[in-house]
Amino acid sequence: MTFEIRAIAPDVLDQLRKTDDAGRTPRRIVEVEGGSPLRCCLRRSRPGEAILLAAYAPLRRWAQETGADPGAYEEVGPVFVHEEPCEGPRQETGPGYPAAMGGPRRVFRTYGADGSILDGHLVDAHRSADPVAASILLDTLLKDPETALVHVRAVEFGCFLFEVRRGGPGNPATGDAPVR
Repeated sequence: MTFEIRAIAPDVLDQLRKTDDAGRTPRRIVEVEGGSPLRCCLRRSRPGEAILLAAYAPLRRWAQETGADPGAYEEVGPVFVHEEPCEGPRQETGPGYPAAMGGPRRVFRTYGADGSILDGHLVDAHRSADPVAASILLDTLLKDPETALVHVRAVEFGCFLFEVRRGGPGNPATGDAPVR
């Protein structure tokens, strides 16, 4: 596997819990049924958990790290995170696509080093729910030298779920802290 799945970084989560990327205070929710996709630990919420709904600009955050200028491709959208710091993604779940973040349909959106969108790949429910099939597609997308990173998003709501970066030493898109 040549990629790393990344939840929202802990230092960014600390910021978002105070003021989100739209400049607002996040909305607190106590889950009744659970099932909201949490971008801090890449699992679904459970009944009774306190979570926040915050605006997040994933491409802006990546651009700050890399010096890219995404211009009009920068988007701000809703994400759910735990109200308090959590354990983050569980290492024992393995290095591939997080099964808990699968869903009806996903789009794997590839970006170039300058922050522009290169392509979008619609992933049907079967492949989105199958960690092996989704991992194979991500691996293939990141083998393209033009692809700097991939954002996985929910099709129905357009929400950012997680980021995927090329793995391995010497890759400027990898950064310092892989989550998986």
